[in-house]
Amino acid sequence: MKIIYYTMTGNVEKFIKKSNIVGTKIKENMIIDDDYILIMPSTGFGEVPKMINDFLNVNNSHLKAVIGSGNKNWGKLYCEGAKKVSKKYNVDNIMNFELSGNCYDVEKFEKIIRGFNE
Repeated sequence: MKIIYYTMTGNVEKFIKKSNIVGTKIKENMIIDDDYILIMPSTGFGEVPKMINDFLNVNNSHLKAVIGSGNKNWGKLYCEGAKKVSKKYNVDNIMNFELSGNCYDVEKFEKIIRGFNE
């Protein structure tokens, strides 16, 4: 299972680098022909970043799950973008982590990804 991610402030990329999982950063006009899990932040008041919307408009058929990064200071809007993607594309929001995650988040992430790859 591929891991595709988008980072705005660098937190998602830091999270990926803490793990033993290889991820691919979203680039403009990118096409994905394999099943993947998306890791993404929210922007503004729990919105999906434009780059994610553009990416998913073309690449949603292989999306299998979404993981959100956010800041709990936003309260109910914490990781709201990932929740919106989950609902719109009918995939599970399998986990969320704050900022760049902690060691427990990384461990949980690696365990989840191993489960997808079995």
